[in-house]
Amino acid sequence: MMDFLTLPEGPVTLRNLTLPAGIVDGQTASCAHTLHIREGKISATPGQPVDMRGAMVVPAFVDMHTHLDKGHIWPRAANPDGSFAEALRTAGADREAFWSAQDVAARMDFALRCAYAHGTRAIRTHLDSIPPQDAISWPVFADMRARWKGRIDLQAACLVGCDAVTAEGPYSRTADLVARTGGILGMVAYPVPDLADRISLVLKLAADRNLEVDFHVDETLDPTSEALRLVAQTVLDMDFDKRVVVGHLCSLAAQDADRAAQTMDMVARAGLNVVSLPLCNLYLQDRQVGTPRLRGITLVHELKARGVNVSFASDNTRDPFYAYGDLDMIEVMREATRIGHLDHADADWLRAFTVNPARACGFDVPDLSPGSPADLVICRAREWTEFFARPQTDRIVLRAGRQIDRTLPDYAELDHLMRST
Repeated sequence: MMDFLTLPEGPVTLRNLTLPAGIVDGQTASCAHTLHIREGKISATPGQPVDMRGAMVVPAFVDMHTHLDKGHIWPRAANPDGSFAEALRTAGADREAFWSAQDVAARMDFALRCAYAHGTRAIRTHLDSIPPQDAISWPVFADMRARWKGRIDLQAACLVGCDAVTAEGPYSRTADLVARTGGILGMVAYPVPDLADRISLVLKLAADRNLEVDFHVDETLDPTSEALRLVAQTVLDMDFDKRVVVGHLCSLAAQDADRAAQTMDMVARAGLNVVSLPLCNLYLQDRQVGTPRLRGITLVHELKARGVNVSFASDNTRDPFYAYGDLDMIEVMREATRIGHLDHADADWLRAFTVNPARACGFDVPDLSPGSPADLVICRAREWTEFFARPQTDRIVLRAGRQIDRTLPDYAELDHLMRST
């Protein structure tokens, strides 16, 4: 793909950029901006001038909720009806049949090359961690993290259904593996009779190992599903002091307004970080015979209004949970804006794709002040209507001040893995 402009080598001064609201603290509207770039960093010293003609500049993206271990299995593991139940069944069967270290590594590296080309600098992935898969995927992740160091900062959280989280079972050993690898402790929380006890166990194991926590919660439009409420209450009751992320929260949007408001107040008091996954949730939620009526997205505006740190992320890509996607955060931003009506709301929603996820995960927070890394995405679009009207396939991606090759990997690279028997 051709960038809309080739920048000169060496120190440059990018004049006549458009800096959207939300990048600089306190900035409430887009404004003209000049950036000096020298030796891979934002600088105070001018270089060769380049007129950018109003092009929008944003920090490189942080994608805080992905599933790199599942990605790109659709050709051999298509969801037969698009439902959540079939996504679980199909992905589980594929994992048991095919997820060797070589298979996971090849697909993971492919996905990271896509994300890098699109302008992402940091990713958190969830890893299916039911034994024996944990012993396969975590070493692959550790190797991938080392290989991609300097290009994409990587984190991983274990993914285990709450039914398998017991004091007597293998989850404690998985927690040890996560701790040894420098990961995040995770669990999928859904309605079971003793869910509060299982959440408490996760937080205790995390506290004992000095780990942060990342929960999948309420990935359903059933209003009686209230795992989010239990997570918030348990964090408060235990005075858990590490970062806690909760993702999906779909049922919140289906609940009575007063009940949802009470839960969101608890989320704010507990200091939870929320990540919404609009592409996957739109794909799976309210799928039925006929036309879906609900969007699946959680109450992002109402959570943000309470001071909750709200982010958006890619989630699944080309697997049974979401048939499409390419870890392109501009695509996520475009669709989140449409699905969540972010356009006629606060001017700083860009932070939900850059600053907020960095803070939620502990990645370096983007900064355009002198001395900061020149990790930037520059689009020909000059205002939001142009930005959202087109997919910005001619964007410029700068990493450490250098314009990268944005050639995407060919899907044919994975053909040898896409067997079904």
